[in-house]
Amino acid sequence: MPVKIRLARIGRKKVPFHRIVAIDSRKKRDGQFLDDLGTYNALRGELVTFHEDRLQDWISKGAVMTDTVKRIRKQYKKQTEQPTKKVVTKAAPKEEKKSDAVA
Repeated sequence: MPVKIRLARIGRKKVPFHRIVAIDSRKKRDGQFLDDLGTYNALRGELVTFHEDRLQDWISKGAVMTDTVKRIRKQYKKQTEQPTKKVVTKAAPKEEKKSDAVA
């Protein structure tokens, strides 16, 4: 059974909203799926939910991702990645201490 990881539309007319699913490639776009891997709001271009661990499990079993799902996964990795910026702070100028000693 060839399994694909692709999008299934669940949004209404002119409001695209998709479910990321693992499905038999011979089934219809919105047909019965094997596993729900997340949801994607296409109108805003954002991931609502994403289950990376289950996606990896299906890939290890031989499932093939579509190009769109690859792009969405790349977007997810970019969002979750914490950039390590080197913060450089300037030191305040040192003030000279005046001595209180009387000569």
